[in-house]
Amino acid sequence: MRQQKQASYLDAFIPIVVLVSLLGAAVYLYGDNSSSGPNQIALLFATFTAALIGLKNGFTWKTLEEAMIKGITISLGAILILLMVGALIGTWLLSGTVPTLIYYGLQIIHPSWFYAAGCLICGIVAMSIGSSWTTAATIGVALLGVANGLGLDPVVTAGAVISGAYFGDKLSPLSETTNLAPAVAGSDLFEHIQHMLWTTVPSFVIALIIFIFMGFNADVSSESSKIDEIATILQSNFNISIINLVPLAILLGLAIKKMPAFPAISIGAVIGAIWALLFQGDLIASQVNPDEGVLVSHFKLVWATFFDGFSLETGNAKMDDLLSGGGMSSMLTTTWLVMTALMFGAIMEKTGLLELFVKSILKVAKSTGSLIASTVATCFGTNLVAADQYIAIVVPGRMFKEEYKQRGLRSVNLSRTLEDGGTITSPLIPWNTCGAYMQSVLLINPLDYAVYAFFNLINPFLAIVYAYLGIKILKIKPKTMQHEKSASDAS
Repeated sequence: MRQQKQASYLDAFIPIVVLVSLLGAAVYLYGDNSSSGPNQIALLFATFTAALIGLKNGFTWKTLEEAMIKGITISLGAILILLMVGALIGTWLLSGTVPTLIYYGLQIIHPSWFYAAGCLICGIVAMSIGSSWTTAATIGVALLGVANGLGLDPVVTAGAVISGAYFGDKLSPLSETTNLAPAVAGSDLFEHIQHMLWTTVPSFVIALIIFIFMGFNADVSSESSKIDEIATILQSNFNISIINLVPLAILLGLAIKKMPAFPAISIGAVIGAIWALLFQGDLIASQVNPDEGVLVSHFKLVWATFFDGFSLETGNAKMDDLLSGGGMSSMLTTTWLVMTALMFGAIMEKTGLLELFVKSILKVAKSTGSLIASTVATCFGTNLVAADQYIAIVVPGRMFKEEYKQRGLRSVNLSRTLEDGGTITSPLIPWNTCGAYMQSVLLINPLDYAVYAFFNLINPFLAIVYAYLGIKILKIKPKTMQHEKSASDAS
């Protein structure tokens, strides 16, 4: 058995420097295409660097390999969801579900309050179903189509979608992260949600006010003819009807009934395929080879939509981009990114390099304000390094839990801060699993929409302000201490 040495701060910094340098080079050389391969290679080289340091410090290759495999295993649930979301987008384009949402959205939502309305709609849906991912892949995709029709900025729209989706996800008792944070910290779920309201609601209100002002200042005076043109293209290619929204209603219903995401999205994709066969016969007929026979050709096209998405040629290049996409194959690049990111995070945690940063932070975090600010920074840093929001909740949660207790702070302070710093910042990082997913469905780089994801930017900052001002920082009382000990033992 080889003797394992304690990692040094230099050991911890070397993989980070390699990662940041290579990611910067990838963005400089490849721009928006950096997530289509260059970022993955950067993560692999950073992983190899961390592995070499681990080998130097006495870890065996077998131990490091097992850690990487375990890291990838953690992501398999998310990968299954990713692949099925790709299928769902494809079948919902073919079935007319997304085109119908775009069509009615163009008729109903006025440009001057579109950004705020889109943010609010995503917030309500995400709170109802507990999933920011599903919200972005359905309502978010449709809102981007509406924005295109209204001549509004798709990047700002993506920021509004992300803001609303993560606000709703964060406050939903159905959300995985909303359940994970109190489980790690040892607090009660509904006390955790109630405590989050103090930082979350003001942040969301501020974001809505900003979106309202941006909507009023948007230049859309000459877009009425464009809206008519888009509506005409939609009607000429799809059978637009309220019945096309049934797949969305079924998916939302399954989510509200607490069906797990993978089977719920799978059912939604299958319902979309059935709806396409039932209500988009003319569209399918225009896409297939008639020599193969009606039954075979229609079934073949719908089958291909699951794995290769849907493609439409309308004569309008922008509409072709808007109404084409999806399929499991469209998620393969994101899957690759998720796997390489979690390999790097697993190596950093296994070799103790990640823990070094946290221990050094605790040495300087003397006040309650600096402790909570340090927790937010650590969660964000873990999102950067480990590239996964679950790791950004679990690892800092485990490391800071005893420190909060020793300083007489209730566990809801920690669970709230884990979400303020971990959940909220994850979609702002291109190589994070959440950022990669959002780019794959919204087709906008997180580095672009991050500037406009106002809720996600304001919430961590407000949490730090509250901490330093002592606003809603709850202290442990004798009865509370016994209650939290029981909750901690149960978790």
